[in-house]
Parts: sequence; structure tokens; C-alpha cells
Amino acid sequence: MALVGIGADGWPGLPEAARTVLRAAEVVLGAPRQLDLLPAAECTGARVPWPSPLRPAVPGLLAAHAGRRLAVLASGDPMFHGIGRALVESVGPTGLDVHPHPSSVSLACARLGWPVEDTDVVSAVGRPVERLAAVLHPGRRVLVLSAGADGPAAVAALLRDRGFGPSTVRVLERLGAPDEHLTDGERAESWARPPGAALNVVAVECERAPDAVPLGTVPGLPDDAYAHDGQLTKRHVRAATLAVLAPEPGELLWDVGGGSGSLAIEWLRAHPACRAVSVERDPERAARIARNARTLGVPGLRVVTGAAPAALDGLPAPDAVFIGGGLTSAGLLDRCWQALGPGGRLVANTVTLESEALLVEARQRYGGDLVRLAVAHAVPVGRFTGWRQAMPVTQWAVRKPPARQTQQAPHDKGDGA
Repeated sequence: MALVGIGADGWPGLPEAARTVLRAAEVVLGAPRQLDLLPAAECTGARVPWPSPLRPAVPGLLAAHAGRRLAVLASGDPMFHGIGRALVESVGPTGLDVHPHPSSVSLACARLGWPVEDTDVVSAVGRPVERLAAVLHPGRRVLVLSAGADGPAAVAALLRDRGFGPSTVRVLERLGAPDEHLTDGERAESWARPPGAALNVVAVECERAPDAVPLGTVPGLPDDAYAHDGQLTKRHVRAATLAVLAPEPGELLWDVGGGSGSLAIEWLRAHPACRAVSVERDPERAARIARNARTLGVPGLRVVTGAAPAALDGLPAPDAVFIGGGLTSAGLLDRCWQALGPGGRLVANTVTLESEALLVEARQRYGGDLVRLAVAHAVPVGRFTGWRQAMPVTQWAVRKPPARQTQQAPHDKGDGA
């Protein structure tokens, strides 16, 4: 099966190898806009538009046209935020002959003079635009793959809401087409441009407002970055906890007793491929966790409303577990430990003696480290300054041992060995 990337320049912009594949195809799958770019006289195969939703339909469509010369038409580079991922999952990398076209990111960087390797890319096509918030830092350049004509206005609104109203925004429409258009730069805080072409990329040169709260790239965001009702792992303890949890790309965290969701949110901010589930029994707090996640650029956080351990049933197996509340719930610690695979990490924090006793007992059974974390803040004492001690936090951190390798019995070589 062939996978051909096509740009807004259509048939004239395709190399001969890609044209040959499309001419020979008996069936061409693609979006109606892309299929219309093919000349009927040269591409005589049946044209089948993608259904909506697309991804679940891919296996059935491929099966329906099995045995025929099949080509799939996609926008730009189909292996970059495109249909290529779903096709590889269905037919494997060796079952796909890919003919990429320059992506909209490459074309945008070429027009703007931005080095591609120094440009952050956020796709808002079929994804929440709130993901942009996670990459907003002063001086950074970001390209947003827009979902339609209203995309630029949505980007500008998010920049204003997240304290980046002074950022410069440009819209690059129909890149590569004869009627390609690039708008002049305009500040997000004064954005009033009406919707333009549906096919567009939004370029952002980030500038933070003077009164905005700085949000760094390492764990330990300021406490006031979160909406909360007091159920919040404070920033210094949060930073120490995430250091022990040690998120790696693609790993899944269970955040049990989510509170405000701060641990799960900063786990997700560690890398775009990280995944997390926050379990919170209080519906109001659960809703607040979801709002915090959207505000801080990780709208993919899954929030489960329910009491653990029962609410953990049916969740995918975690790579790491954080227990920030509910330690005295019967069976919770053991349930979380059993869910972890070899090498998985479990971290539990508490400030109560009752829960601390459970952690001491758990350490005797499973090993790991017990740490007492104490933080004090300088506060006014009359005309002077003194220390105000926060409640100390007892932390238990443990890593599940790797699976034992099966020992093979020595071979009996016999007398003739």
C-alpha cells in the first residue's frame, strides 16, 4: 500500500515517483479536499473519501480493499501528526510505501526563517488547543497546527488567558498554494482579525506579560498556579516527590487521592508522551483537577471520580503510583503494589501518625526508603523575622524488584563431553 503526502500546491507539487503510484492505484483513499487535487484524466482509480470519525474506520477500509492496488492520500508529511501512525499500526512499517511531501511545519519555518529544530510544534487538529499552554516560555517560537478558520482566534485567546498577551501572532494560510498568504504580526492581546482560510498554521513568538506567574520546565510550580481548596501537595514537597517518581517518556502514573491534581499535572508536563490518571473521590475536586490540567497545558489528564481502591479497577497498569490521600483505606497500599510491574515505583506521602504507621509497616514488607521532609518559611515576628514550620511530611518510596530470571539447569554433557 502506498501513502502519498500532498500539499496545497496539488498535483504540480508532487514528484514523479508519487505521481506514478497514484496513476497506478485502483483505489485512492483520502479527504475530499485532497482527492479533488488529483487530475481525473491521469488518476483513474476509484476515489473513496475518509469517513468520520476516521481512526476507528481504518482497519475496515483496508480490509474492504484488500488485494487491490491501494493508495492513501494525506496532507503534507503523513508521518508527522498524520494518518501514517494509524496505517502503520494496521499494516506494519513494511506494508507501507511512504512518499512524504514537505510538512506545513517545514514550509512555515522556511517562510519565517525559523530553524525547525528550535521551534516547538503543537497540533490542535483533533486535540485541545490548551496543549499550547505547556510550551509557553519567553523567547520561544511555537507553530500551532490549526484546526480551522477559527484556530488563530482560539490561540490568541489562550495566550491572553495564560499571561502571554504580548506575544506576536502570525497566520500562514494555504502554505505552498498559488494563493498562499502570510499575515502581518499582531499581538495576541489586541487580536481582532476575522477568520480567514481554514487551512492555516499559527506562528507565535512568545512574550510573557510582566505580571504573569513564571512557570518553569522542572517540577515544583508555584502553589498559586493551581486552583485548590487546601488539598495541595506544596511545591517543595511536590518537587521532591516527582524526583523520586522519576517520570520517563511514555510512562503512566496513577495519582491516587488527586486533591488538586498537581502531581499528575507536573508528571505530564515532564514530557509530552507521559500519561496519567488522577483518582479523586470528591466530585468538586475532580472537576477542579480537570480545570487545572487544562490551564497548565495537559488536558489529556484522565480524571476518575471515585474512592480508591475500588476506583482503580479497570485502569491500565501503571509504571508509577503516587498516593497522596486515602492511605488508611483498607487494602489500598497492597492494591497499588500489586498493580505495578517489575521496576515500577510507588511513592506515598502523609502527615498523620496513623498513616505513617502504615508506611512503616509497608516498608518492613516491601523495602524502600522512608524520608521525613520538613519545610519552614520565614515570616514576620513583630518587627523581626522568624521561621514558621510547615507540617512535616513522611514519604515512603519503593521500587518493585525486576522479574527474576529463570535459572537454567546445567547441561549434562555425558561421558563423551
